[in-house]
Parts: sequence; C-alpha cells; structure tokens
Amino acid sequence: MARHEVDLDDEHQSDLAYRVGLAWRELRRGAAMASLRDHLFATERGPLEPGQVDTLELIVQQPEWRMSDLADALRVDPSTATRAVQRIVALGLAERKASRDDGRVVMVSATETGVSCHAALVSNRRALMRHVMGSFDTEERELFTDLLERFVDAVDTFAAGMDPATEA
Repeated sequence: MARHEVDLDDEHQSDLAYRVGLAWRELRRGAAMASLRDHLFATERGPLEPGQVDTLELIVQQPEWRMSDLADALRVDPSTATRAVQRIVALGLAERKASRDDGRVVMVSATETGVSCHAALVSNRRALMRHVMGSFDTEERELFTDLLERFVDAVDTFAAGMDPATEA
C-alpha cells in the first residue's frame, strides 16, 4: 500500500484527521453503541461482550479448535483466549475437552446452542448492514468498503510497528 505524507500543521488536513478521530470515537463508544451492542449481541442468556462474539464467531467456523490456534486466530495471548472461552462455556455456547490425540491439549467446539446463537447474531448483523449500506449507492458502497479496509490495514500496520517499550 502506498504511503502518503500528511501535514497535520495544514489546517484542512488537521481538520480531516480530527473528524476521522471523532468518527472513530463515536463508533467505539457513542451513545447509540450501548443499545446497538445489546441488539447485535443479544442472546437468550443476555447480551454477549464483543470478545465473546469474536470467539464464538471463530469457534463455529470449524468442528473444533486447539486453544493455541484459537488464540492465534483471535490475535490475542493464550490466557485472554482461555478467559473468553471460559465465559462462553459458562453460557453453554461452547465446550472444552481434551484432544483425542493428546490429552494435554485442550480443544474447544461450539455446542448446538452456540451454533443457533451465532446464527441469530449473524441475522442481527445482516439487518444492520442492510440499513447502513442502504445509505450509499452501489458505487459509494464499493469506495467506502475499499477505504474502510485501507483504514483498518493502516491502523494494523501502525500498531505492528509500535515499540511497546516507548509506549506510556
């Protein structure tokens, strides 16, 4: 991806960066987000946390996961993955068991309840996407998608290059 110089001393560029920052903040914690999260992540057992949804989404994609592979797929450390799995196991959405090949290895898989819960979550998300994407015409949807993917990639690239020792 080509990198372009951005001069944040330029008033227009600074204003654009500020607007992107505000939009990002509103997406993360805007007033509507709490009710939207409750709707999008609703289950019969109450709303799931975003990390639980991410975990369930991956677990239903294959019959079973090694915990280490699941942690890699979630891009978190193994202890974080373990905590996420413990929460969805407690809700009856997944189960943990020893590997048939190596009893020391923990495997996790979705329960029937987890699969049906995931289907409901997908249905809720599709309703939101139909509404959001309906705000754009076909050409704008393509451009918006491309730009949003580039935005996420740029954030990931920046995060990957950060030096944790210099972070405060």
